[in-house]
Amino acid sequence: MYTRSLLFSLVLLGSTFVLSAQSTKALKQAVQSSVDQHAAKMIETSDAIWEAAETSLEEFKSSQYLKDMAVANGFILTENIAGISTAFMAKYGSGSPVIGILGEFDANAGISQKRQPTREARIPGGAGHGCGHNLFGTASLGAAIAIKEQIEKGNIKGTVIFYGTPAEETIFAKVWMARAGVFDQLDVCMDWHPGDTNEAGTQSSKALVDFRVKFYGSSSHASSDPWNGRSAVDAMELYTTGLNYYREHILPTSRIHYQIEKAGDVVNVVPDYAQIWTRLRENNREKVDVLYERAQKIAEGAALMTGVTYEMELISGIYEIQVNRTGAEALQKNLETLGEITYTQDEVDYANTILKETGKPQVGIDGSVHPLRETLPAQGGSTDVGDVSQIVPTIRMSATVAASGGPWHSWAVVACTGMSIGHKGMLYAAKALAMTMVDLYQNPKLVAAVKKDFKENKTNETYDPRILPGPPKLD
Repeated sequence: MYTRSLLFSLVLLGSTFVLSAQSTKALKQAVQSSVDQHAAKMIETSDAIWEAAETSLEEFKSSQYLKDMAVANGFILTENIAGISTAFMAKYGSGSPVIGILGEFDANAGISQKRQPTREARIPGGAGHGCGHNLFGTASLGAAIAIKEQIEKGNIKGTVIFYGTPAEETIFAKVWMARAGVFDQLDVCMDWHPGDTNEAGTQSSKALVDFRVKFYGSSSHASSDPWNGRSAVDAMELYTTGLNYYREHILPTSRIHYQIEKAGDVVNVVPDYAQIWTRLRENNREKVDVLYERAQKIAEGAALMTGVTYEMELISGIYEIQVNRTGAEALQKNLETLGEITYTQDEVDYANTILKETGKPQVGIDGSVHPLRETLPAQGGSTDVGDVSQIVPTIRMSATVAASGGPWHSWAVVACTGMSIGHKGMLYAAKALAMTMVDLYQNPKLVAAVKKDFKENKTNETYDPRILPGPPKLD
């Protein structure tokens, strides 16, 4: 009797497992279908954002397009997050788990481009989506809508929150949002970024600090009485010389950038004011601080040598991304289920024309699914997603939206993000993100494992946002 009861229990347990697996599989098929059903609206929205091409903190139309889409699909909005008029949250559901998903929508200045594979500005001097953020926010919202529909039907329990996050390209608005505590409620956060490969996020990013140095001298006639002047530009030039000599003695992982913003007005006047924007990067915040301390001393020395005064003004700073490999492994399985993105010959020819125009090998578009990579020291850029990843476990991915190996932040990417190559990557990302969110909602053990990974690998015990009081500003 005991043996028969045990056998019956095992059969029942096995049946329950099969039903659960089938349920998860059915839910993943349902969220993919949702993305397909909303595809036309997603493409319309991403194209509208592409055409608006608004830069940091000016994304009024772009954020509104996404807000309208969220409201039309039953989300509850919270606007003006952290005092930023273009930052918002769109929420649906109740209870746990609470899964967030990030969406960006700002453009890059000066790279306007028509929907064609040869260089020609759509609006001379205008901005363009050379990082694909018109696709980024739209895909993430599409994934959130797919999950919302399943919560509404009672097939999923929990809460989904879409975050409209502006100004990633310049001052990193997520840091202000993080300081406001809007990510604290999350169990897990989802994120993606447009790229030229399909892969789960297993790489970190560089931490950085942004600051301005302002030098104040005194004016005089540059020829009649230059001895009565103190040149702020001389100080700035000595400052940049100091930075450039410092490059010889920094780690290979360090990066130093600067942009001269103000350097006098006319040639015959000793300039009394100069201003320079400096950005320092390293693989973690602690190493950034070493660079920052030296840059402060270089500025002080430059002012001392020229007899001027100076001021250092913090713009913002961001952390490195904390990689969550447990989450990446779950997402990888969904990428493999989706398989590769396929392209028409016209799309491949379009990509190859771009590559030819930019002097790159004509290798077309990479729609394959890349295997999980070993996590290596950060090689690329920086993102304010790093700050979010210091607060909550963050699962990331990239999806192909542009020609393989083409220059990023350039017209070459803008040419793809407003047409079918970009659209395909956007819809692909929305499906992969939504499928991974299904795993999280359906499997509490996966959520626990992702959180355990986060806690065990966290290197910054206390999150300390590096920004000034008040809302962000560009100057």
